[in-house]
Amino acid sequence: MKQIFLLLLSVIAWSTIGAQTTLHLTLHSAVEQEAAPIVVELAKYKMVTSARVEIDGQEVACQLDDLNRDGRLDELCFLADLKANQLRRATVTLYPTGAPRPYPARTYAEIVLRNPKVKEKNRQDIYLSTISIDRRTKDPYHLLHHHGMAFENELIALRIYMDQRQTIDLYGKYRQGLELQATQFYTSPEQKAEGYGDDVLWVGNTFGLGALRGWNGHEPTMLDSVEQRTQRIVSQGPVRTVVEMEDEGWTIRPGMQPVNMVIRYTLYAGHRDIDVDVRFSRDMTGVELSTGIINVKQSTEYSDHRGTRGCWGTDWPATDTINWKRETVGLGIHIPQRYRVSEMPANKDNYAYVVKPVGSRLHYCLTYTSANESYGFHSVEAWFDYLKAWTLRQQSPVIVSRK
Repeated sequence: MKQIFLLLLSVIAWSTIGAQTTLHLTLHSAVEQEAAPIVVELAKYKMVTSARVEIDGQEVACQLDDLNRDGRLDELCFLADLKANQLRRATVTLYPTGAPRPYPARTYAEIVLRNPKVKEKNRQDIYLSTISIDRRTKDPYHLLHHHGMAFENELIALRIYMDQRQTIDLYGKYRQGLELQATQFYTSPEQKAEGYGDDVLWVGNTFGLGALRGWNGHEPTMLDSVEQRTQRIVSQGPVRTVVEMEDEGWTIRPGMQPVNMVIRYTLYAGHRDIDVDVRFSRDMTGVELSTGIINVKQSTEYSDHRGTRGCWGTDWPATDTINWKRETVGLGIHIPQRYRVSEMPANKDNYAYVVKPVGSRLHYCLTYTSANESYGFHSVEAWFDYLKAWTLRQQSPVIVSRK
């Protein structure tokens, strides 16, 4: 659930007619919000198998998810556009029978295993929903196609490396739409000619876009000492995709007891920002970790010194400078105050933060743009203006209350 949105279920008016439950909600935001995610937790209601959502009398797409994989749907989510100080009314009807209502897909996720019989890099055909790799696997980076799970909405697409870096790498689109199932992050020359996007960032050993790492007091450390890594697709559909990276038995520093960590990435339809929610198997208060964004070559930095940092720069996305062109990207990260320890000076690799969990939790948000986008940002000034507006939205929760 996006941290910037607040759902006051305790004051929601609801009624039961027969077996169905109806919630009457009022939505309000102090600032303009486009496609604001609204999440309804379902634990307090009887079994829910389908739902219908209307905003001001018009049906909108909704999604039901089983996030803890216990066989029962945990959350309903939908999107709402709100002007500043506008009140909108939503009606949510929950049903104990039937299947989820069908809506066009606006998100997608995949984990693909390499098939040695298939030579084309964009036609691999062994699809997985989850995979776990033991520490004895010497080269997990090359085991999986596109080196780890990938996920997208109409605006952006990303992949997460299945190795000790767990870096988030970026795909840039020219037009809006879902592309990963067609390109598999390896766009062919024919697809490029048709207008498909491609990899737009070289990440190396940097944070890329917001990888979470250890911290040894003076620099980030990789997740080298992990007993087992797991990547899984939790959900995908018309409203959002949720994927997880799990590290079991991570020894963050020598002498520390191993801990289990699950990093959940949530990408909503119509958004170019990603929620990162981290949970640990025990209280980690006071343990320092690190995250940040890559210092793209010759990039210009932005920081409000209150948790939002970004850059705009241009670099080759690969070592092959013949078949690739230089790519311009804008990156951004926002870390709420309660999780921040310090903002580190930029170095040749990263714009870094030292962060800390609160209890067993840690939360931050990521965003990016590719200058290739026909619908995006094409100057450093425009990108930094977006980061300022994005920060304001992060700090201005949508209030959901009873009618």
